[in-house]
Amino acid sequence: MKNGLWLAIVLVAGLLGFLSGYSISTSTGVEPGYFEAPEAAGYGAGAEGAAPEGISEEEQDYYKGLTAE
Repeated sequence: MKNGLWLAIVLVAGLLGFLSGYSISTSTGVEPGYFEAPEAAGYGAGAEGAAPEGISEEEQDYYKGLTAE
């Protein structure tokens, strides 16, 4: 009985941890795949201001429009 109770506690705690982490991540506004994209300025992306390879003109305009007010 004790092992079953501990198993239930661990499963419920894991589920609640997952759900709370998921709800927090949905409120950050970061889209899936953001950090893998070349325009995210992560590893391998240049800081010179030049657009990295693989970004279309339409995507460049989109990201420029995000910072414009």
